[in-house]
Amino acid sequence: MAIDYHQKKHIFTLQTAHTTYQMKVDAYGFLLHLYYGGSINGDMDYLLTYYDRGFSGNPFDVRNDRTYSLDMLPQEYAVMGTGDYRNHALVIHNADGTDCCDLRYVRHEIRKGKYGLPGLPAVFAAEQEAQTIEIVLEDPVSRVQVSLLYGVLEAEDIITRSAVIRNCGSGEIVVEKAASVCLDFITGEYDLISFYGRHAMERSFQRTRIAHGTQAIGSRRGTSSHQYNPAVILAGRDATEDTGSCYGLMFVYSGNFLCEAERDQYDQTRVVMGLQSDQFHYPLGGGASFTVPETVLCYSGEGFATLSGRFHRLISDHLIRGKYSRSPRPVLLNSWEASYFDFTGETIVSLAGEAAKLGIDMVVMDDGWFGKRPDDNSGLGDWQVNEDKLGCSLGELIRQVNALGVKFGIWIEPEMISEDSELFRSHPDWALCIPGRKPVYGRNQLVLDFSRKDVRDAVFEQICAVLDQGNIEYVKWDMNRSIADVYSMTGTAESQGRVTYDYVLGVYDFLERLNTRYPDMLIEGCSGGGGRFDAGMMYYTPQIWCSDNTDAIDRVRIQYGTSFFYPASVTGAHVSAVPNHQTGRCTSLHTRGIVAMAGTFGYELDPAKLTEAEQEEIRAQIRRYKECEQIIRCGSYYRLSDPYRDAYAAWMFVSEDEMRVLMSVVMLENHGNMTVTYVKYKGLRPDAVYEDQRTHCRHYGSALMEAGIPMPVEPGEYLAYETELVRVQ
Repeated sequence: MAIDYHQKKHIFTLQTAHTTYQMKVDAYGFLLHLYYGGSINGDMDYLLTYYDRGFSGNPFDVRNDRTYSLDMLPQEYAVMGTGDYRNHALVIHNADGTDCCDLRYVRHEIRKGKYGLPGLPAVFAAEQEAQTIEIVLEDPVSRVQVSLLYGVLEAEDIITRSAVIRNCGSGEIVVEKAASVCLDFITGEYDLISFYGRHAMERSFQRTRIAHGTQAIGSRRGTSSHQYNPAVILAGRDATEDTGSCYGLMFVYSGNFLCEAERDQYDQTRVVMGLQSDQFHYPLGGGASFTVPETVLCYSGEGFATLSGRFHRLISDHLIRGKYSRSPRPVLLNSWEASYFDFTGETIVSLAGEAAKLGIDMVVMDDGWFGKRPDDNSGLGDWQVNEDKLGCSLGELIRQVNALGVKFGIWIEPEMISEDSELFRSHPDWALCIPGRKPVYGRNQLVLDFSRKDVRDAVFEQICAVLDQGNIEYVKWDMNRSIADVYSMTGTAESQGRVTYDYVLGVYDFLERLNTRYPDMLIEGCSGGGGRFDAGMMYYTPQIWCSDNTDAIDRVRIQYGTSFFYPASVTGAHVSAVPNHQTGRCTSLHTRGIVAMAGTFGYELDPAKLTEAEQEEIRAQIRRYKECEQIIRCGSYYRLSDPYRDAYAAWMFVSEDEMRVLMSVVMLENHGNMTVTYVKYKGLRPDAVYEDQRTHCRHYGSALMEAGIPMPVEPGEYLAYETELVRVQ
């Protein structure tokens, strides 16, 4: 069994294939954390130590025993008001005006299958694939009750955590801070690996030592943000790609979040992951409950590569749903960088004709097809087709595109509204805006109040009226600004602290309804590229536009950081024109293709502007991608270099049956009298023989992994190489 309860010692043990997680209810009813790491046998409560700690409070229950203090004991769910002065997972403002909560064990239940979270995305599993344990804690004075939920996917080495907070009393309480995970480590020195960035340069790798004090990342922007991704790694100081201990924490949520890592006065480490406490004050009346979004935990004792592989499999098999969870994705041509707002129906049909000649599966009509939308200053919210601009109905346009043998997709931005729109003139109160204050603009647009069901229903009706006009097989869902004016016109002053959370649940509700109504339609998430690239969105959108930056050289670094948690199958990556529209850099079509093939492949350019030779090269790229698509989508991914330090970027995929290997390299530097670069493979069978499909040379897996292969030394900038190996039977 994955979950075991030692009744006499009140110890809970959660076992996965290679890890153990253990906790204990002590004599006073406190739930203490004992251990999380590689698989062990036996009970770990012997690790707990008790000493008189000066200025560390002692619970009333222990009376004169100064050796017992929650200020130094490892806990499962630390709360404010117990004498623990470290970072807390939960802060409750009680009806009597106090900020305190004293949670004690009440009961627990172990059941088959994986728990679900109504209205929230969560990892799913078949009943035989997972177990759940629910541990109920309660404050006997305020009658605040917390159900700690643990989901154990034994074969996947995954443990998930969430918390449900209930007000079982009569007076109103306010949840001021709520996390789903609190992890305490009584020994060890750790680094925090996080993924920072900005628009057009997301998920840059950052590794910093956890020193005394608190190190925090998060978002206050209403989305998970370009600036920090809601996934971190707690790494041992000696952890590398292939060796050492590391813990991954991935928050399954698309809004404001907070992750805190603290090294305390006794050299212990605490990591807390959950909702951002700023602009969050969630009132709960008597009998009401609140659910904290899920955090996924994974431990690897074999470095980052193993950790990444486990998260990739989890997302692919236990988070992405629907038709495209295991199906090939269409190769698409997006109109944005081809024409921006300057297009007509004829333009789109022409793009489709060019796409058909190249072997591209789908053309996507991006921003500008609706309302009064000649640029990005007007029209958002008026989701009616501008037939004057297109020169025909949307249905007729789709039929013309489909007649060319090409699928049709469309861009939408449902969460936004322009002041220059019919919708805003009719319903100005539908926008998030603080009364008496001028709004904060972003891209000259405002944000619709998706915390309101009436607003969501009205927009949903408009969008569906568009999608029902023809055979639309793909939707790109965009969000092009952060939220600043957090105020809902229908709420009370006391309820404004729940708006950011309810907004995200509103987005999820809209997406769930869209998926239910159009189960065969592919939805690609986007927020100015990678501003909402998170596991929460992946539950509804099986791929997400990785970044608005399509420059191949910047992309190798963006996709490198992305790969630590997220598989290639969710990573939107396209070949664009040169000079690149974001950087002005010129790279070869070959290099751009190699980089874009490490994701869901497509194009951002006008094929009519290419030479015949370039068009023929694109045909070859698409044929090649379709030959390798299953390896890329379903295979095991390995990072072979660090593009922040090395003179090259390299990565590889190994097919599910371990018969095919696809390795890609991009040279980031070239100098006079250049040294030779040797790239070492990973994930091969040491005693197996592999044949290079281009040269037909054969090598043992052990040789390829230990010594590697030399890259050509030749003149040129940003040269790229792809090698396919097949294991010899």
